[in-house]
Amino acid sequence: MIYLWTAILSILPISELRGGIPFALANGVPWYIAWPFAVAANALAAPLCWLFLSTGHRLFYGKPAGNAGLSGAAVTTGNAVTGGFTWYRNLFDRFVERAREKLRSGVEKWGALGVALFVAVPLPVTGAWTGTLGAWVMGLPKRKTLPAVILGVAGAGAIVTAVMLLGIGALRIFIKTL
Repeated sequence: MIYLWTAILSILPISELRGGIPFALANGVPWYIAWPFAVAANALAAPLCWLFLSTGHRLFYGKPAGNAGLSGAAVTTGNAVTGGFTWYRNLFDRFVERAREKLRSGVEKWGALGVALFVAVPLPVTGAWTGTLGAWVMGLPKRKTLPAVILGVAGAGAIVTAVMLLGIGALRIFIKTL
């Protein structure tokens, strides 16, 4: 049951492995099992997020009137679109254009490495879900984004595990065990 909760906490967008690893360690799971288990569970977030974004976007945005397909975060400004919701298309096009303008230089400079570094920082709102969303909005290809997110998740897991182990070790100085 501990492993099930560790997996659930590691894949949830709110906690990710920042909640899964401490939970596992607090419940007696050795770090060399907790770290790869939580990393593997959290790494599943990237393909799940990409699938959800692509599917949901296609449903809400609609399809180009011609035979061309709409993939990823492609913006079809000025082209006729059938189906979908106009309010979503307008909101999405404005949001994506504004985000791309603000972040273009950073994305061109850092690309997938920037995604990996962003995901590797174990702070709130910097995990696999947000990294995948950002990469998708910026139009980074899936084949570069997914490995970058997995690398970032592994790095964040190593940091969280090290902090937990150092914290537990420091706590033992003050608490006497029998």
